[in-house]
Amino acid sequence: MGRGDTARLLRAPTARDDKYSRGVVGLRTGSPEYPGAAVLGVEAAWRAGAGFVRYSGPPEVGALVLARRPETVVGSATSGRVGAWVIGSGTDAATRSVAEERLLRDLLAGTVPVVADAGALDLVPDAAASVIATRTRASSPGSESPWAQRAERGPGGRGTRDGGGARADGAVERCGDARRGIRRHRVRRRGADALARHRRHGRRPRRVLGALLAANPQATLAEAGAAAAWLHGRAAARASGAAAGHPGHPIVAMDVAEELPHAIAEVLSR
Repeated sequence: MGRGDTARLLRAPTARDDKYSRGVVGLRTGSPEYPGAAVLGVEAAWRAGAGFVRYSGPPEVGALVLARRPETVVGSATSGRVGAWVIGSGTDAATRSVAEERLLRDLLAGTVPVVADAGALDLVPDAAASVIATRTRASSPGSESPWAQRAERGPGGRGTRDGGGARADGAVERCGDARRGIRRHRVRRRGADALARHRRHGRRPRRVLGALLAANPQATLAEAGAAAAWLHGRAAARASGAAAGHPGHPIVAMDVAEELPHAIAEVLSR
């Protein structure tokens, strides 16, 4: 996966576009303990080109989201038009309420693609929706984390996408399938490439994924995952000053989010 492949999932807005045609991203993320996950996720969704971003979460976290990005529609409901959901970031399954689990399960049982992270990962094996699940740190080098092992053994579901992007019956395109697709696109999990760069900066591309999925309903999860990894890595390289081959400098997550529009412009200008 490289610049040309990523460019196929990006485009500049035209006079015919509106907020819906640019993609609607919904986020059920963040908690009073970890509000930054919500703020960063919303920021990245906007910066990656989403036309409309809905934040559904704790009111106190929603207030922080609005303080940073007042363009966001904030509320507790998960209804309404959404092209992709991002769930679980900045939450803990151990402290999740029964009502919250029911809501997350409803999203994972729907027809809208979902990016699942952190506090929602334990629910992925039972999902019927198309799911890209992030991976937590493995218990030992080279091993899969317990949730990933369970997810790949989990029951099949509905709502996956076939190779041409259309939805098809069959097993959910879970984390294992998405990772294999990413490897087929030559975005390795380690080494001197885009995915390694954004991991060195301590983040995965989940925050970009929602925007790419919402704007590209025809794309497979593997294509969107690989493109998000490349784009996030490029933004991280630019933010750190390493894009021109220099050693670079320390950065924080918001630096990467703010660099996303410039990385996208770079891709579209060639």
